[in-house]
Amino acid sequence: MDVILSALRAAGEPTRLRILGLLGHGELTVTELTQILRQSQPRVSRHLRLLSEAGLLDRFREGAWVFYRIVESGPQAYLARTIVDLLPEDDMEHQRDLERLGDVREARAEAAAAYFRANAPHWDKIRSLYVPEEQVEKRILSVLDDVQVNDLLDIGTGTGRILEVFSRHIKRGLGIDLSPEMLTVARASLAAKDLAHCQVRLGDMYDIPLANESMDLVILHQVLHFAEDAALALKEAARVLRPDGVALIVDFAPHDNEDLRDDHQHRRLGFADEEVSLWARAAGLGTTAIEHLDGGELTVTLWRLRKTAAGQQPKSLELVS
Repeated sequence: MDVILSALRAAGEPTRLRILGLLGHGELTVTELTQILRQSQPRVSRHLRLLSEAGLLDRFREGAWVFYRIVESGPQAYLARTIVDLLPEDDMEHQRDLERLGDVREARAEAAAAYFRANAPHWDKIRSLYVPEEQVEKRILSVLDDVQVNDLLDIGTGTGRILEVFSRHIKRGLGIDLSPEMLTVARASLAAKDLAHCQVRLGDMYDIPLANESMDLVILHQVLHFAEDAALALKEAARVLRPDGVALIVDFAPHDNEDLRDDHQHRRLGFADEEVSLWARAAGLGTTAIEHLDGGELTVTLWRLRKTAAGQQPKSLELVS
């Protein structure tokens, strides 16, 4: 009762109600909220603090920016979502807030598009070397045959494309990346498609900001070849997997294209199945499937790994295709 009453008191104020209405459409920074609400930053920050203390909002820092988002679980999450759903669509002030939210999203999209235009030629050159991405994504989605996914983690999310691919099949998606510029691209893309149940965070693959055994599926899509220590990254991915959860690695088979190392900072020129097998077993993961997609100069490999229950030994590596 105290939890619910505290949350109701926090929400029962005009500006805080407007904030909940805005955050019901996705995460926003303090600066973005001040632009929409037309109020000073100290005042907006005070309202955000009260909502956070009441358990209605999550707060997280990303460099110099601080983002806010409606909490995702517990009675406060249900209450916040109910309040957002009850907001009248024809309320003039709420309509103006949503119009300004559209302006903020448009500015985000412009910044993301500029970064994408500057870097797209490099990505397109790499994509031309292997099987079409649509075919890869189709095979990635086949992982759903093996695992029920409520919570998905995409490590090295980049543009957030993997979150989009899985968005219809999951309850919650989280992408982490070390590049603030790529996170700008991902946020703009997710907002444009109104995927409020998917979010991105600044995060390190070696120190994932999640509790043990909190995810059903972890994906490392074209990211391990950048890693200084791929085995350690896989071990950290296994830590956040629930028992019987699945880790999916999508990367290149061994190749000799030195241009990718020299021009695109690929630390590793692909991975052998036996090497990934050793890392998986050391991390407590058993191999359920391996698939090679031959695309000409480069072969894309999908390694499907399942976390074993406590006390069980991982299965030996089995080449499926």
